[in-house]
This record gives sequence, structure tokens and C-alpha cells, in this order.
Amino acid sequence: MTASARGLFRATGKKSKPVVQLSLDGSYERADALEREVDDFYPTPPEPTRALLSAEQERLQDFPEIWEPAAGDGAMVRELKDFGFSVVASDLVDRGCGATIRSYYDFSVAPSKAIITNPPFAECSGNGRWPAHALDTLGVEYMALLLPYNWPGAAGRAPLWARTPPARVYLMRWRIDFTGMGAPPMLNAWFVFDKKWKGETVLRMLDRKDARQGEMFND
Repeated sequence: MTASARGLFRATGKKSKPVVQLSLDGSYERADALEREVDDFYPTPPEPTRALLSAEQERLQDFPEIWEPAAGDGAMVRELKDFGFSVVASDLVDRGCGATIRSYYDFSVAPSKAIITNPPFAECSGNGRWPAHALDTLGVEYMALLLPYNWPGAAGRAPLWARTPPARVYLMRWRIDFTGMGAPPMLNAWFVFDKKWKGETVLRMLDRKDARQGEMFND
């Protein structure tokens, strides 16, 4: 496996099928497998966050602050602040963005009633420990999680889905390149849990650029 093959979005396992990716010299090459980064750290490109904020901005105005509990290097925090939101940032590892260094599971009271984050996928697999902690223990009113689109398909997540189904799921019509290596392997979606919502889960689509967020793509 080449050095440029290191890293993949949190949703991949420790073993994966061979993939074609962009090498450091600009050519494409085949890698036998990709490995997950330490602590499932993959900074989120700006477009997914901008698309969500554009779609959910009216609801988010109800919260004085937003909590980013997997802040990493601050990629999502910066987008939230640029959009005008106050942000509480925390993470298990100090990556220089000024976040409070504390395990997500050590919080018994949420710093904010609204969460937006790209969580470590290993903590969302199985029975969905990460979202369950927010919804059941912390009692947050709103949570948007960036996850693989097929995340709810596992049988282990059925009790969580039945107990607290998302209000809205936003499927992104482009593949997010979390590694900068090219050839991203999957589709992702925002799963929005909103206690204000009553009814069935609504499926919506997000484009990388559209009329609702065009002004955010001038850079």
C-alpha cells in the first residue's frame, strides 16, 4: 500500500476493497486497501456544512449556541461561525482549534441543546452509542450528524431509529472527498434529529452548489 493511500472517511472499516485514488504526482493509482486514521480524524470539507446550514438555518436560529463535540482542527467550527452562529467546541484530542479537551461521554449536561458534527463513525456503529448518548442521556433538542447514507441499514440501529427517528435526512448528491486523495468511495447524508418535529422522517436532497447557498461559494 502506498503512502498516499493512508486515510479514509470514518465509515470505512479497517479492511477495504482495492480502490483507485489520486497520487501525490497527480496521476491515478490503484491501492490494495485504505487504513483509517488515528482517532477517526478526517476534517470535513466546507461544502457539506454550508449545504446543511443553508437548508436548516431557520430552525437553527432557535438556539443561542451550537455544540461541535468532535471539533478536530476546527473545520466545521469555522463554517458555523462564518454563518453567524456561536459555537461551543470540544474534542478528545487537542488539534489546535481552541476546543475544550474532554471526552464526549464525560458530558452529563450538554453545553448546548443543538449539536452539529461529523462524529467518529466507530462510535455510531453497533447500537449507535454516540447519538444515543446525546438523545437519551443529554437530552439535546436538535442534532445533525454527518454519516454514510447507508448508516441506518444495520439491524443494531433499529431500536434507536424506532425510539427517536430523525426528523430529516439530507442526501448529498456528490461524494465528499475527506482525504484529498480523490475518488471518494461513498455517498453521505446529514441525519437531523429534531424534537420539535412530529411525523415521519422526511428525505431531502442537497446539492454542492444551488440557488439557496450560491452566495457562500464565491471563494
